[in-house]
Formats: sequence, C-alpha cells, structure tokens
Amino acid sequence: MYISSESLIVILFVGLVAGWLAGKVVRGAGFGIIGDIVIGIIGAFIASWLFPRLGIHIGAGLISEIIYSAIGAVILLLIVRLIRSGGRL
Repeated sequence: MYISSESLIVILFVGLVAGWLAGKVVRGAGFGIIGDIVIGIIGAFIASWLFPRLGIHIGAGLISEIIYSAIGAVILLLIVRLIRSGGRL
C-alpha cells in the first residue's frame, strides 16, 4: 500500500480536526495535539468500520470524512473516559 505525501497530510489534517472536535465535545478528555491526531485517526477507523455496518452514509468528500472521524473519535474518547473513571462518565 502506497501513501503519497499529499495523502498523509490530508490524513493528519482530518485526524487533527476530528480529534480537536471530539476533545471539545467530550470535555476534559483532550490529549494534546499529537494525542488528538492519534485519537482522530483511530476514530476514523472506528467510524469507517462501524457506520457501514449500521447502514449510515453521510456522503463523500473531506467534510464527511471529518464528520465520520469526529464521531468515531467521540466514541473512542467516551470509551477511554469510561475506562479511566471506573465506569462513570
């Protein structure tokens, strides 16, 4: 699998925006800029796996990818917060 430098920049940008949005939605669970990028990228993978199985399709393009990634990152941050706090949100 080959990823061009432009694709890598887009992935990092989408991950950053999605992680930042998720950090704003789930307050108190931000992990800094690198952590937010990682959470956003993992959130994108979660969303790309979960949404088609649920029959959810928002559309195509950069904005829909950011929305997918942000929703996936919010799900991931809620799970991390649940684990960290011992079951309390």
